Amino acid sequence: MEFKTDIQIAQECKMKNINDIAATAGIDDKYIEQYGRYKAKVDLSLLKDVQRPDGKLVLVTAITPTPAGEGKTTTTIGLSDGLRRIGKNVMVALREPSLGPVFGVKGGAAGGGYAQVVPMEDINLHFTGDFHAIGAANNLLAAMLDNHIQQGNALGIDVKKITWKRCVDMNDRQLRNIVNGLGGRMQGVPREDGFDITVASEIMAVLCLASSITDLKARLGRIIVGYTYDDKPVTAHDLKAEGAMTALLKDALKPNLVQTLEGTPAFVHGGPFANIAHGCNSVMATRMAMRLGDYTVTEAGFGADLGAEKFLDIKCRMAGLTPSAVVIVATIRALKMHGGLAKNELGTENLAALEAGIPNLLRHVSNIKNVYRLPSVVAVNRFPTDTDAEVELIISKCRELGVNVVLSNVWAEGGKGGEELAREVVRLCEEEKGDFTFSYEDADTIEQKIEKIVKKIYGGAAVNILPAAQKQIDQLAAMGFGGCPVCMAKTQYSFSDDAGKLGAPEGFTVTVRNVKISAGAGFIVALTGEIMTMPGLPKVPAAEKIDVDENGVISGLF
Repeated sequence: MEFKTDIQIAQECKMKNINDIAATAGIDDKYIEQYGRYKAKVDLSLLKDVQRPDGKLVLVTAITPTPAGEGKTTTTIGLSDGLRRIGKNVMVALREPSLGPVFGVKGGAAGGGYAQVVPMEDINLHFTGDFHAIGAANNLLAAMLDNHIQQGNALGIDVKKITWKRCVDMNDRQLRNIVNGLGGRMQGVPREDGFDITVASEIMAVLCLASSITDLKARLGRIIVGYTYDDKPVTAHDLKAEGAMTALLKDALKPNLVQTLEGTPAFVHGGPFANIAHGCNSVMATRMAMRLGDYTVTEAGFGADLGAEKFLDIKCRMAGLTPSAVVIVATIRALKMHGGLAKNELGTENLAALEAGIPNLLRHVSNIKNVYRLPSVVAVNRFPTDTDAEVELIISKCRELGVNVVLSNVWAEGGKGGEELAREVVRLCEEEKGDFTFSYEDADTIEQKIEKIVKKIYGGAAVNILPAAQKQIDQLAAMGFGGCPVCMAKTQYSFSDDAGKLGAPEGFTVTVRNVKISAGAGFIVALTGEIMTMPGLPKVPAAEKIDVDENGVISGLF
């Protein structure tokens, strides 16, 4: 049997006009700004004008990712279609893909199989231009900063203490470390510099956490770009940059409306990386979805130790959100990789490897249930090679924690394959009452917040804060940032800061090598391990397989 590719399935979909999707979501024409027939932005005034109780919020997260794949976005979309099939008024809220992974290893982020958002090619490429606007705002600030120094440096900025980088939405290791301003006095002030990928820019985090244009402008003004010779912070407001930056971002702040293959309304908006930033779609899109739907299904990037932790400890804390249920996505194939099998060994039954890998799932489940105290369900994306004995092993292990397991077949069957999961999610929302609790308190010190995340969420034994990082922490506390949440920058491939430690490692120490403030976003970033803010392309990038025919039809996207 020959399987169709994701892009073939997406291109065969008979999409509805975006005005029809808006009508399904209960959005009046006056709020819609069309980008062609199948995409639109929704005006922010809808949130003020539409007065109805907010619907329930469902978070989809996952086990620690492996090359075998988990299908978190696919499950989010399929669950939404499943909820709609059982008669629920539902919205889905996802992140926008970054061009870097699209052309690199990971591919796009519009779901897969028969659980996708469309138009898939547009969403995975330029979409409505949000990322270009974010990059432009980021680089405008960089240009104004260097221009200020060139034009006399009235603020006394120390060029060795500049923290703001330029950005580009591409995996390009060549730009990690550069020297610019060369060529003589009229070409700028020479200094070492570097680029981040756009999704790692603080502007992306600011856009996704902003609650209004006014809040967006205030957050942009608070961004710290560097320090003076006497170690005083210099902000975008000091450079008089926030007004122009907001002008570039005013349309990007409006959520993007698209549809699933089955016509469920979907917001796809914002896309910070979860191993570097907070990994969630925008607060504006989530709020709008909750205002319009009785159920909003959203996702958080990578495993629950990254995306879900940041969704709950940062986004929910800042936006005042409380999820009603959490779905933890797993595959038997991925758990067998956590149990020590190679990717080419996953197709045959191996209960010993599965049992060795299941602790990874159980730690994530325990965190949601016992640390955050939220109702949860495990969704197992079933593959044809999964045996009944392997499925029963997962069910029995999760039952010991008091959490149900539901088999999901949304990749092959779309919403039909998500109906059972949808019914369990409705049951959790209606019958189970959570007691949502954060993993740390605002009043904890920066060191205590880091330690609680490492010990309570990662299962680590200790934190090693290097002397340079401790000095940064002391400086940030003295500057008044001690009350901010902490955003851990950590490998997505392990609970630890060592990508090679699979499963559920114990007794490990997490090393914090750098701590910085994202004052506009409102959180402190603690960098661990070898995490980088500018990825590189692999030996054979996905870009090599992408093509366009004479009719403009794209192939090779996935």
